Amino acid sequence: MLGYFVYHAVQGDRGILAWRQVDQQIALAESALQEVSSVRRQLERRVTLLEPAHIDPDMLEERARLMLNLQRPDEVVILNAGAKGAPITPAYPTAPDDRTAASMVARLPVGAAQN
Repeated sequence: MLGYFVYHAVQGDRGILAWRQVDQQIALAESALQEVSSVRRQLERRVTLLEPAHIDPDMLEERARLMLNLQRPDEVVILNAGAKGAPITPAYPTAPDDRTAASMVARLPVGAAQN
């Protein structure tokens, strides 16, 4: 009879081994919570830099370049897709050198508009 109780104290659903497993799960959950909290703090800081009341010009330029996929002709952009938290954007061509609205509109060949 004593063997039955000892076995369940060690191997049972609420035994010593189950207790250790729960402790490991708690440790994993706490480390995940710390990581997510860190990411949240970083995102909150970036959001405050983009608030209309006091917008950060550098942050605005960074977001506009990323969203519009533009760069200056003399710049080289290196995206590290393997880095943790690095944005992954599709590869789009760079903006034209003259940066005029007419240069960004697709131009038809001279005879193409006539049918």
